[in-house]
Amino acid sequence: QVQLVESGGGLVQPGGSLRLSCAASGRIGRPNSMGWYRQAPGKERELVATITDRSGTNYAEFVKGRFTISRDNAQNTVYLQMNSLNAEDTAVYYCYLINLYTLREYWGQGTQVTVSS
Repeated sequence: QVQLVESGGGLVQPGGSLRLSCAASGRIGRPNSMGWYRQAPGKERELVATITDRSGTNYAEFVKGRFTISRDNAQNTVYLQMNSLNAEDTAVYYCYLINLYTLREYWGQGTQVTVSS
């Protein structure tokens, strides 16, 4: 079993920055991809960014140039640096991991990000 524990959410003013972290533990396996999805009230969950264990990245168009995803393979931790935040970024952000061999998926419990003045 794999556990994902997120941290770093909170309240930030428009134009501000936050850094999310997600630590994975358990039988993770490789190859894998980790990343972040988000879900705003009344909307479907959507991809934010992913990164493979070989550092291949994928970003949603709406975060390109503002968010940066990175990971520490030794610590099984993924980070999301979020800059130039705006109200539309308000959502619950979920950490995600997929084992690319078995295609088994795992989700964190989510961390709230609120952008408001």
